[in-house]
Parts: sequence; C-alpha cells; structure tokens
Amino acid sequence: MSTLTDHITKTPNVCGGRACIRGTRITVWGLVAYRRLGLADAEILRAVQGLTLADLRAGLEYAAAHAEEIDRDIRENEEGEAGLVE
Repeated sequence: MSTLTDHITKTPNVCGGRACIRGTRITVWGLVAYRRLGLADAEILRAVQGLTLADLRAGLEYAAAHAEEIDRDIRENEEGEAGLVE
C-alpha cells in the first residue's frame, strides 16, 4: 500500500487499486461523481457513511491534482470496466 497523502491511499485488490480515502473503500472518483451531480459538501457527507469533511477535502484536492486519472476512473466505471465497484 502506498500513501499518497495523509488521507488518500491506493491498495492493490481494493476498489481496483483506485485512489480511496484511507482505511475505506470510498473512492475519490465516487466523490467527484457526486460533486459533478451537483451535490454540496454537506450532501456528500450525509450520503457517504464514515466520510469526514477532512477526507472529502483531501479527496477533492487529490482529484484536482490528478484530474486525468479520476476522469479515466469515472469513464471506466460508466462503461462497466471489470473490477470497479459502484
């Protein structure tokens, strides 16, 4: 497991090795997808059990710094890429 920030990790065999909030299966691409649907931070926090505001901010910061990766993850999920879980 490699730690990318204090909050974001990529672990082989967990959510396809995609960027997640540490210690969870909450994907960064999932958080970005919620944001693209127009959800505000408070709505995302209510929708995702166990997510903290610090986690959400770290995920969105990671997404901004790795936009191509996150766009690819979202696109692969929408296309039904094997190994990804909604």
